[in-house]
Amino acid sequence: MQRYTYKVVEVREKLVGGKMSGGKLEKLLNDHAADGWQLKAITSAEVKGRVGPGGVDGLLVTFEKPVG
Repeated sequence: MQRYTYKVVEVREKLVGGKMSGGKLEKLLNDHAADGWQLKAITSAEVKGRVGPGGVDGLLVTFEKPVG
């Protein structure tokens, strides 16, 4: 039975150019793919902002990689 490890990356709107920039998201995906990570899911979510309470609109990008 294949085993996997998972990685979740929080992407805040500011990190992708104020609007959800396809080019910056594509770079994030390709950078992780180059390290062997495969995209598992992208979820829209309120993620913690850098300053103050509350969150900002963003994405949770989940990757998986086989173990061993």
